Amino acid sequence: MERTLILLKPDCVQRRLAGEILARFERKGLRLAAMKFLQADQTLAEKHYEVHKARPFYGSLIQFLTSGPTVALVLEGRSAVAVARNLIGATDGANAAPGTIRGDYALSVQNNLIHGSDSVENAQKEIALWFRPEELVSFTPTDSGWIVGS
Repeated sequence: MERTLILLKPDCVQRRLAGEILARFERKGLRLAAMKFLQADQTLAEKHYEVHKARPFYGSLIQFLTSGPTVALVLEGRSAVAVARNLIGATDGANAAPGTIRGDYALSVQNNLIHGSDSVENAQKEIALWFRPEELVSFTPTDSGWIVGS
């Protein structure tokens, strides 16, 4: 089963949208494999955004991610990365389609509520940054046959 990392960033937590956004993923059929509420430190934020290190906005990304609490989630399910990205919407909330998380709740490029892994490979790396293997729980919900089909 495919897994993806989702971060409900400080603006999401401060706006009290975490539960509503998690519910959207669950209603779609993705299931929770791990969840924690934490304040990302400088080291974790730098590792998470390492791919953007040479970009001019890198410093502001680090500052933003460390500015308040974050809810880190691992979701799993069929095509979890693509499904989550479709639900999240375009990076710039002002350009995100209505019905997506960012399209419904965000206007900013940086303060866009949520991070979702952009590939299976990156999901594996990101999950390993935020969670220890023993923190991941896998199970088969009783309704999985209804959601995923055969």
